[in-house]
Amino acid sequence: MAQTPHTPELPDVPEAAVAPKSTRTLQIVWLIPIVAVLVGGWLAIKAILDKGPEISITFVTAEGLEAGKTKIKYKDVEVGLVSSIAFSPDLKGVVVKVEMAKQAAPYLVEGTRFWVVRPRISGGTVTGLGTLLSGSYIGVDVSKSGKARHEYVGLEVPPVISTETPGREFVLKARNIGSLDVGSPIYFRRLQAGQVSGYELDKDGKGVTMRVFVNSPYDKFVTDNTRFWQASGIDMTLDANGVKIDTQSVVAILIGGLAFETPVGAAELPPAEANVKFDLFANRAAALKNPDTDIIKSVMIFDESVRGLTPGAPVDFRGIEIGAVTAIRVELEPASRHVVILVEAELYPLRMRAKSTMNAGQPNLSAAQRRDFIGGMVEKGMRAQLRVGNLLTGQMFIALDFFPGAPKAQLAAYDGVMELPTIKGSLAELQATIASIATKVKNFPLDEIGIDFRKTLQTADKTMDTDLKQTLQAATRMMQRIDAELTPEARDALVDARKAIAQVDNVLKPESPLSQDTREAMREIARAAAAFRVIADYLERHPEALVTGKKLDGSGNKDDSSDKKEGTK
Repeated sequence: MAQTPHTPELPDVPEAAVAPKSTRTLQIVWLIPIVAVLVGGWLAIKAILDKGPEISITFVTAEGLEAGKTKIKYKDVEVGLVSSIAFSPDLKGVVVKVEMAKQAAPYLVEGTRFWVVRPRISGGTVTGLGTLLSGSYIGVDVSKSGKARHEYVGLEVPPVISTETPGREFVLKARNIGSLDVGSPIYFRRLQAGQVSGYELDKDGKGVTMRVFVNSPYDKFVTDNTRFWQASGIDMTLDANGVKIDTQSVVAILIGGLAFETPVGAAELPPAEANVKFDLFANRAAALKNPDTDIIKSVMIFDESVRGLTPGAPVDFRGIEIGAVTAIRVELEPASRHVVILVEAELYPLRMRAKSTMNAGQPNLSAAQRRDFIGGMVEKGMRAQLRVGNLLTGQMFIALDFFPGAPKAQLAAYDGVMELPTIKGSLAELQATIASIATKVKNFPLDEIGIDFRKTLQTADKTMDTDLKQTLQAATRMMQRIDAELTPEARDALVDARKAIAQVDNVLKPESPLSQDTREAMREIARAAAAFRVIADYLERHPEALVTGKKLDGSGNKDDSSDKKEGTK
């Protein structure tokens, strides 16, 4: 019988208890990545919100610029960073992309200017030396109003005046720029009142237009009657009063400058508006003289050398300047194959007033009356003549005067231009007289006289023995005649010569006016040399004065205390 297998008895196994379902769906470990994502998103959103606008600036060259490193600074505060640099589409420059700070967005408008700050020497000043160590950066001059803009053309030269500088800008018209440059100083009563902010050549090439900025409070002294002139270098004049030297400052001597002033007696006017145009004169004398608005154009034809006559030379009538030379050119007459010199000049009729208009208050002469009046003067012998104005320099001028013995002539007028008849100058007449005398001496028959004299001697030798008595008698009669006729004339000639020598001796005496004037001129030249020596000594002790000028004390006067101390030592 089969036996049933024995099943061992097992201990009691506890039954599994079913745990209740947890209500927590997110474990703690996931908090860290979630927080990281939230922080990253917040930073991204903040970066987008804080990101400033992107602008592009076009420069001629990218010298000193580097993407990711070059900064944009306003008053040494970083307001942007260069993000990229690429060629312009026309390959004429480079386009610099700049990421600006958000705080700079309101100032990205028309009128805001950008430039590369590099070491520069301009107008006697040195700028950008700090970039030698830190590298170049882009400077910005902001404008606070205008239309929004995101594309700019960078300046090649830093602006001299910022938009925040108080003052006004004016425009000057000149024939040439002279020794001026951007940053050249402008003086008012020898005080620096502004600077040249820019210049450009006129489109017709006949002049230069300059922009100057006059700082406040000096700008209120610029009116419509103000005159500007070149104050570069040294203005030295030599006249009856001695040697005069005029200059604005040492800086103006070295790098040039301008000056302005309102003529004494001019009408008091309010300050001129900004961007008003003024003419730039060559010197102070030309600027402050009364302008002539009424002009008569005239020409004069000379058949002699005009060396020493230059445009600007005066045209005077008996010592009174009534005009100026404007142009000199050579004219060819094809029919006669004759070459003449044509001189163009401007006459100022208001300087020649009719006597009836001075007291009765009558109006000035009309153009036809002036032409008839000048024509009558020409019929009475008025001619234009070249004269030497300065024996040392050979400078010449044109003089209008009356010459009763001059050939008859009439005034010619065409196209509003009067042709004044001329007469040879005194120097040309003297040269012609000397040439005539030399020609006569050259044509004198000296050879024939010598031959005749030799024949006479030979004849006398042959007849000496036979006619000696007659010869002696003839010689005696000749001596008597000489004593009777020539001796009184010779005596008178000696008396005249003695008088001439006495006059020359009086002129050359130490107490004579000529000697005194000569000594006074030499003293003035010595004083001028001493003035130059003082300037050289001061520059040797204070070389910084070439840039900063002479120091001023508290009262506004030039401080010479250091010079006096050094002189005492």
